[in-house]
Amino acid sequence: MNTPLAERIRPKTLKDYLSQQHLVGSSGALVPQMKSGMISSMIFWGPPGTGKTTLATIIAEESKRPFYTLSAIDSGVAAVREVIEKAKKGEGLFTTKNPILFIDEIHRFSKSQQDSLLGAVEKGWITLIGASTENPSFEVIPALLSRCQVYVLKAFSKTDLEDLLKRAIKKDELLQKKKIKLKETEAIIRLSGGDARKLLNILELIVLSEKEENVTITNEMVLQKVQKNTVLYDKTGEQHYDIISAFIKSIRGSDPNAAVYWLARMIEGGEDVKFIARRLLISASEDIGLANPTALVLANATFQAVNTIGNPEARIILSECTVYLATSPKSNASYKAIKDAQQLVKQTGDLSVPLSIRNAPTKLMKELGYGENYQYAHDFEGNFVPHEFLPEEIKGTTLYSPGNNARENSLKSYLKQLWKDKYNF
Repeated sequence: MNTPLAERIRPKTLKDYLSQQHLVGSSGALVPQMKSGMISSMIFWGPPGTGKTTLATIIAEESKRPFYTLSAIDSGVAAVREVIEKAKKGEGLFTTKNPILFIDEIHRFSKSQQDSLLGAVEKGWITLIGASTENPSFEVIPALLSRCQVYVLKAFSKTDLEDLLKRAIKKDELLQKKKIKLKETEAIIRLSGGDARKLLNILELIVLSEKEENVTITNEMVLQKVQKNTVLYDKTGEQHYDIISAFIKSIRGSDPNAAVYWLARMIEGGEDVKFIARRLLISASEDIGLANPTALVLANATFQAVNTIGNPEARIILSECTVYLATSPKSNASYKAIKDAQQLVKQTGDLSVPLSIRNAPTKLMKELGYGENYQYAHDFEGNFVPHEFLPEEIKGTTLYSPGNNARENSLKSYLKQLWKDKYNF
């Protein structure tokens, strides 16, 4: 039997469908559509192996609609148009109107491929169900997204995965030929990364590799059978963005343990070490800033060192910098200053540079008042003389407000001393 275990025990009815109660439970979001038979176009978004294809198949079966599938990996515009034409004519595969067209990995469709679906979806020639592991907001064109409901499928819980293992052992004819005892599940669940398909593949691999009729599944046995612990991390997908977000937020939150953990997740997943180093550079400025200016120096040195050293030793350098940034005092005052300044520029437009601080390289410019009344700071005691450097319309505006940390408290005192009443921090 060449059919994989995941396919052999794929649920055929909603009653057998595991998890996603927020969609298919008694008060689930999809229940009214299923009961009425009025199925709208939709996109299922969720991690791999959470039942997106299975749910689409069940919806088609229970609503008694023709069902056609395309994979975004190997289907082009021509294949989409062929399906649409059959749907319009009610010929060939389709004997009734409004079949369901299921497109797996719809996020891989190009703009032109997605465009080819618009008319058919809008006119009701097909009901589109797309499946995506990526955020549809970023990967699906707005015109198509606006015509679809987006439903989020959640990762399976440990209980769900254990139930799935027990169901497979109990119901699959091939596995029933063995006497299987599920003694421990931690390793097999961890290796699956929450992907039900991968979980069942591992189970089948383990059971069928045993010559004895009696098979006792333990953590040690699983780890022996499955040589490589593959880390759930997609360098080009949403997981990439989620984990780098967790990494940066752990640094910002001054948690070196969590920061190093997420760093390890990226390294084990094969992330580009230069990408990680670039994000450390940004964090050093955005989250630490003038609370500890050395952070930026160290982050820059880390970037240079990682470029020079490469893997695998780069991980040591990245870890050192990560811990340093996570344990450093924090300030986003500089980040807020430029953010507020840019917003002010957008609101006020191109305000004129005050004449007093314009350069006056020619006689005409001097006659027009360029540079007039400008006082050279170094000619005064303490290398400072009060002057208004902002345009007249926004004079007195405070954009940089020092953070509450030792170094910036010192800067705050210094600025107050210089500017007297101008800075009211």
